[in-house]
Amino acid sequence: MKIVYITLTGQTRKFVNKLDMETIELSPVDPFIEINEPFIIVAPTYEKEATEILWEFLDTGENRRYFKGVAGGGNRNFNELFVFTAKDLAEDYDVPMLHAFEFQGSPRDVEALKEKIDAIEETLSEEENNN
Repeated sequence: MKIVYITLTGQTRKFVNKLDMETIELSPVDPFIEINEPFIIVAPTYEKEATEILWEFLDTGENRRYFKGVAGGGNRNFNELFVFTAKDLAEDYDVPMLHAFEFQGSPRDVEALKEKIDAIEETLSEEENNN
């Protein structure tokens, strides 16, 4: 499973690198990358203007078809705004909100997200075997 993400401060990149999975870091220069395999997004929490490249990416080609879930990073001091970007993506594209973590995440956050990714991959594998 690929991990697609953006980062403004480097915190999200630090977290994603801990997952030790194949990643794609989106750039505002060209967010119109097409992916033809399942992926999740790891989204930092920023104003819509800073994160709209995630929506641009998802609306490119068939990307939304392969979008399987989202995790969000942020600062718990944001209270109800904590990980709102990830929550908005989950709602807008009807995918599960997989995990929320603070800053660059803890080892427990990494394990929790990996377990959820493994569960998605297992489900996809079962669906493929049934077809």
